[in-house]
Amino acid sequence: MVPSSYLTFMITSAGAAGAMIGLLFVAISLRSSIVFGTNASAKACALAASGFTGLVNAFSLSLLAIIPKTNVGAPMVVLAMLCFYNTLRLHQTMTRVDLQYRVLIVSALTYVAQFLGGVTLLVRPHSTWIINGLCYVICLSFAISLTRAWSLLQGEIETESSDEL
Repeated sequence: MVPSSYLTFMITSAGAAGAMIGLLFVAISLRSSIVFGTNASAKACALAASGFTGLVNAFSLSLLAIIPKTNVGAPMVVLAMLCFYNTLRLHQTMTRVDLQYRVLIVSALTYVAQFLGGVTLLVRPHSTWIINGLCYVICLSFAISLTRAWSLLQGEIETESSDEL
């Protein structure tokens, strides 16, 4: 159960994540030629999907945390496993040159911390220090997602045909 002192943060971050998901869709629509279609870049697709994954994680965690009398540990575990799997799958689709190891490592560590925190909350539901850590996980999810969305929007991604040159 999330203490009432964290509810304002959770409500604010749920709203922010929802807005950022909308902005990610705007960024994708502005750069749709490199994300979708026959000339889509694997790196651009991975950046868009990874940014979306992080924002959905932050949104879902924040939203579930404000439901009264809910132990957010189980959603933390499930979302961590899904996001970790999705992140690894996305990085496997990228070519060796395009891999972003730093972002992969930070993303993986974020999801591992989220998983461990969720397990701790399942065992000890009144461990408020885990909720504090959850707030940092949410902030890291925002940072990673915004970094990826910004990279996508800046157009630093080339199409597959120009990668071969």
